[in-house]
Amino acid sequence: MKSDIELKESVLKELEWDPRITSSRIGVSMEDGIATLNGEVESYAEKPAAVHAASRVFGVRGVADEIKVRLPDYDERTDADIARSAANAIAWNATVPPDCVKVLVENGWITLEGEVNWQSEKDAAEASAWSLRGIVGISNDIVVRPLVAMLDVKEQIEKAFERHAQIDARNIRIETKGTKIVLHGTVSSCIERKEAGRVAWAAPGVTAVEDDLLVDLR
Repeated sequence: MKSDIELKESVLKELEWDPRITSSRIGVSMEDGIATLNGEVESYAEKPAAVHAASRVFGVRGVADEIKVRLPDYDERTDADIARSAANAIAWNATVPPDCVKVLVENGWITLEGEVNWQSEKDAAEASAWSLRGIVGISNDIVVRPLVAMLDVKEQIEKAFERHAQIDARNIRIETKGTKIVLHGTVSSCIERKEAGRVAWAAPGVTAVEDDLLVDLR
């Protein structure tokens, strides 16, 4: 088991290693295996990249994102220009149903609204806007309204867990509450926890996933 000091050093090295992260102004604090990222970046795309980099460090039990986006002068754009670019990026994404997502922009912050049938479509719409210049944040308010009933979704997720190389299905219990999935049990890393949540979201009919998994490094 690494100490918090060792984990902090590992996270800082992982941030330096990731080519998507160009800012040297990201700070890291660590307590009981929970990494808190702070400081500033010059593009919104670096925020999720930094969170993902910290999450994949062995021994990290969770990540809190307190990073702020400070755009350089040359990257500042009008809200109308950002809205136009975001709407086009979403429209050009073949995995997002046409005419289902509306884009609102205020002071560089994008809000996505609308309805889709799958969580993957909601995620794809948000991902389309990540790399746009001039944005400082994204709120994804898209609603997932499934077309299928939650008949055998629990069994489907269990089988998906069993197929997954990064998930130990023996330690995860799945509970269904209507169209909501609740995950109980233990995992060995933040990456396994994230993968379990992603797989659960991918099941047809799921509109919410509650992650009650605990990271146990023993």
